[in-house]
Amino acid sequence: MDIAEFLITQKPNYINVGDETDLFEAAFTNKIPVMLKGPTGCGKTRFVEYMAWFLKKPLVTVSCHEDMTAADLVGRYLLNNDGTFWHDGPLTIAARNGAICYLDEVVEARQDTTVVIHSITDDRRVLPIEKKGELLKADDDFHLVVSYNPGYQSVVKDLKESTKQRFCALDFEYPANEVETNIVCSEADVELEIASSLVKIADKSRNLKGAGLNEGVSTRMLIHAAKLSKNGLSLLSACEVALVNAITDDQEVRKALRTTISACI
Repeated sequence: MDIAEFLITQKPNYINVGDETDLFEAAFTNKIPVMLKGPTGCGKTRFVEYMAWFLKKPLVTVSCHEDMTAADLVGRYLLNNDGTFWHDGPLTIAARNGAICYLDEVVEARQDTTVVIHSITDDRRVLPIEKKGELLKADDDFHLVVSYNPGYQSVVKDLKESTKQRFCALDFEYPANEVETNIVCSEADVELEIASSLVKIADKSRNLKGAGLNEGVSTRMLIHAAKLSKNGLSLLSACEVALVNAITDDQEVRKALRTTISACI
C-alpha cells in the first residue's frame, strides 16, 4: 500500500478559533496522543484534516462503530487463490508508516477493542500484533487522535479512565456567531445575509438542548441548508429539509423550530 494515498494535498478550509492548532502541533512534537471532545458537526474532523495537511503527514481515518473488533484496527489474515496473507488494519498502517491515525467517535467501539491502543499511546509506542507474533514499534511520526461527543456519553459508551489518561484533550464548541457566519459563507459560497440568518437559527436552536433536542443545529447542517438555498430552494424550504426534518421527528419540537426559523429569515 502506498501511504502517499493518505496525504491531503489541498488545504482544508478550517478557521482557527483559538490556540488549538498550536496545542495540536505541540502534542504531535512531543508524541502525546490527542483527544477531541465536542458536539456533532462542530469541526473536529475538519480540524484533524487541516492539521494533517499542515504537518504534511498522511491521515488514516477510522469511523468507529459498535461492531468494530480489534482485528478491524490491527489487521487479519485473509484468503486468496495463493493461500493466506496478512492484511494490515488502519492502525497498523499508520503506525508502520508514520501517519496520523484518527479514530472518529471512538466511544462507539467496544471497550475491549479500544484497549488495543493502550501500548501504543504510552512511552512504549508499540503495537502488539498477536496473530503474527509481531511487536510493532511505531514510526517516530506516528500520531493517534481520537474524538467523541460528550453529549452522547453514558456508562455503557464511555472511555475507561485508563484510556483517557493517555491523551491530552481539546474541547471543541460551535464557533462564535461571527466566525460561524464566515464558515457558512465560505463553505457554501452564499451571501453574508443568508449565512447570518442561518447562524441566528442555530444559536436559538441550541437553547432547546435538553428541552426536546439532544443537540442544537450543527455548523454542518447550516452549510447543508446554505448549499440547498444557493441551488434554488427557498431558504425556508432549505431549512425545513436540512434542519427541521433532519434533527428531530418530534412534531412539537419541529413546530418550535419552524417558529424560530420564521422569526430569523
